[in-house]
Amino acid sequence: MSSHSPEEAFTNARIVLADEIVHGSVLVRGGRIADISTGASRAGTDCDGDHLLPGLVELHTDHLEGHYLPRPKVRWNMHAALQAHDAQVSASGITTVFDALRVGMDEDAALGSADMIAMATAIDEAVRDDRLRAEHFIHLRCEVSAPDVLPSFAALVGNDRVRLASLMDHAPGQRQFVDLATYRAYYQGKMRMSDAAFDAFCARRIGESEANSAGNRRAIADRCRRAGITLASHDDATAAHVEESRELGIALAEFPTTLEAARLSREAGLSVLMGAPNVVRGGSHSGNVSAAELVEIGVLDVLSSDYVPFSLVQAAFLMAGTIGLPEAVAMVSSTPARVAGLADRGVIAPGLRADLIRVRAQPGAATPPVVRSVWREGRRVA
Repeated sequence: MSSHSPEEAFTNARIVLADEIVHGSVLVRGGRIADISTGASRAGTDCDGDHLLPGLVELHTDHLEGHYLPRPKVRWNMHAALQAHDAQVSASGITTVFDALRVGMDEDAALGSADMIAMATAIDEAVRDDRLRAEHFIHLRCEVSAPDVLPSFAALVGNDRVRLASLMDHAPGQRQFVDLATYRAYYQGKMRMSDAAFDAFCARRIGESEANSAGNRRAIADRCRRAGITLASHDDATAAHVEESRELGIALAEFPTTLEAARLSREAGLSVLMGAPNVVRGGSHSGNVSAAELVEIGVLDVLSSDYVPFSLVQAAFLMAGTIGLPEAVAMVSSTPARVAGLADRGVIAPGLRADLIRVRAQPGAATPPVVRSVWREGRRVA
């Protein structure tokens, strides 16, 4: 990113470090954190006692699709959609974002493989032209039950911005949708199917899962390991799911649906990710395990904004009332950065990138925080 300020100081701030909060100043030089000092403030940008956090790192957001397809059958200009998504993400304090692109289509997908390829191209071009505020990477959401998942994956995996791939299977009767009544309420309402059409849809999805999932999981996992792409599981529910993830070399367990799966994932060495909207809402929208339960037993590592970008910073400050702000902030900054192999960010520490956000908030309060300013590599972006 160009146009670093030669030197800038942020003073009179509550600086959220890895394990404590200190009142003082942060000196930035050449886009990197040069020094952290406590006590009397030096000259510089007065943060007026607000919190200074590391820029947030978002690993799984489906938010871009909503900007590209804002209404049924309405496709917006791809670059304008990306910039609108980027503006909302960065204004929410997210300085590094993994845009989730679906790979493998089913009947509920209004977008196709060609749209995903176009999105990836738009991200590349926008990064090249320095038109984005946050740094964007790509997360491939691989629907392993879909018949077209392997060719769709092959069309995108060579993109240099692909750093993360998740292996998911949304067929009814398992994982996220063990309860067929919940699956019926979600899909039949969404797709406006008759009972007969829905029954045929379920039978087809189950058949595709039985025919395709196991082989596609292995093929995609093998290719990702060779390419150095971090692997994530999705909606693991049972001990067998977790064992499969361990055998495939999964590093991140996304949205486990049960306490058992979350606990076993952590014991197997996986980092556990849950949705920040789960924290903000006080539970899962689909009736699965709540993030608060995972915090109570000490097995939650990462939060993702999923479908509401602002929920990431909001959840961190809500959870701070229970576990303390440094630990809560780690779930949205340093830990996701580590999982994604990004060692140069996620913590306010000398030598690391000056990705910083200024937030006015009371930890644990119900009132949402206010993200007042955002800097990426020392340059203000929001």
